[in-house]
Amino acid sequence: MRLVLHRAGLLLLIGLLSSCGGGVGVVEQDKAPTRVPDLSNVTDAVPKNEPLSKYGNPRQYKVLGKNYYTLSSAEGYHEKGIASWYGTKFHGRRTSSGEIYDMYKMTAAHKTLPLPTYVEVTNLENGKKVIVKVNDRGPFHENRLIDLSYSAATKLGIIAKGTGLVEIRALTTPGKASVTQPAKAPSPEVTASVKSISSAEMFLQVGAFSSLSRAEQIKRKLQHEVTGVITITPFSSSQGTLYRVRIGPISNVEQGDSLATKLTSLGFPNSHIVID
Repeated sequence: MRLVLHRAGLLLLIGLLSSCGGGVGVVEQDKAPTRVPDLSNVTDAVPKNEPLSKYGNPRQYKVLGKNYYTLSSAEGYHEKGIASWYGTKFHGRRTSSGEIYDMYKMTAAHKTLPLPTYVEVTNLENGKKVIVKVNDRGPFHENRLIDLSYSAATKLGIIAKGTGLVEIRALTTPGKASVTQPAKAPSPEVTASVKSISSAEMFLQVGAFSSLSRAEQIKRKLQHEVTGVITITPFSSSQGTLYRVRIGPISNVEQGDSLATKLTSLGFPNSHIVID
């Protein structure tokens, strides 16, 4: 879902909506270019701090009935999740920041990071890294963290699968002068090791509860409804000790999506995939 926000109101907003990761009312299917291009000369985006986008940073916006809240700062942002990608369907269209989407540039879409923010994206399954400029909103498919341009996804090696397990780290904070240095790329030996043994594991987190008895109640209910190992893991938070109920490890993204859909039907609409 591509979202361009304008102070003039909702009419312009509705006119500029488009789709990412399974949007609303759009039949056209996204795809890669017909001819595989030579991307050897496409380099990482160069991190720099830029002014905030005039139209791409509302405090709050709603898509598909869900509210999203734009982060006031990208400073310290570091998260793991699932990356998807977008290509020909949006090539040449306007992004949420007002820039034109070019699938051959190193860019990305994110639901809450300030626009623009430069981030380092690491494929946790093969160790490859890229730096992209986040200049768009999305993806609005459940359990997706970032939508990469065709070029960025190709360089990370996720085009064939459609998704990948990634780690994202912000390198810039719009409005500030400093730029965080990207991590050093792993040596070929390290990359080869990561390719053969990935430490990234996926779990579907049903929820985090302040009461252990409530977490155990949820676990007992789910044991009669779903397959897979269900665990309760305590962790400390600003609210005190919380108990996370998780299912997994999950073998692939498709299984996670299917399980999340089932949990929604069982009354747990806020389950989400986490990566450890």
